[in-house]
Amino acid sequence: MTGDSPLADAFSLLWSFDDEVLGVAWLSIRVSSAAVLVAAALALPAAAGLALGRFPGRRLLRATARALMMVPSVLIGLLIYMTLGRQGPVGALELLYTPWAIAIAQALLAFPLLTSLFAAAVEGADPVTLDAARTAGAGPLGVARAAVHEAAPGLFAALVTGFARVIGETGMTLMVGGNITGETRTMTTAIATETMRGEFERAIAIGIVLLLISIAINVALLALEPRSDARAR
Repeated sequence: MTGDSPLADAFSLLWSFDDEVLGVAWLSIRVSSAAVLVAAALALPAAAGLALGRFPGRRLLRATARALMMVPSVLIGLLIYMTLGRQGPVGALELLYTPWAIAIAQALLAFPLLTSLFAAAVEGADPVTLDAARTAGAGPLGVARAAVHEAAPGLFAALVTGFARVIGETGMTLMVGGNITGETRTMTTAIATETMRGEFERAIAIGIVLLLISIAINVALLALEPRSDARAR
């Protein structure tokens, strides 16, 4: 460390590719990406059914998905902790305090959000495209595929939003991951830990990485927004 200032030392850590900073960043990206992909794989068919299907209870299911978006993440963490703990139904798998536990909790957190956003994106698909698919003889699955293809930009934007939601989570991650150095310490838990220890330069360095990821996410979302001249057509 240079001793000049925490900010200067933080940039020194980034410039030297500090192993600990890169380690927590890579773990966060890897775990959150896996969690979002699993949640998306489950949310997409559910969202397509909610957006295109016509069945009793559809509106209730939509309302339930929206309500689950508001569940505090610490409650999800508590549920996963009780499920994966020694006294839980799958405690024998010893997944608690592992990256798997973090991924499971984050996937559960992302699922209702992605379901709601995916459903909104699919509902926004061009009706002409869907009618053309039906005219061509496509069944419900074929129409759903056409809707998903049409809504691809919105689906990707929802996916990025889900990733942003889970990678910035702290309390739930700490509860099920345990904040173990080199194993389950993510960027958010590392920032909290280093700050409490007075290691501000390392906390700032990790915070800068998290900020850069957030900027990249916003740039991706901005690129997917229709331009004003396109919306006016």
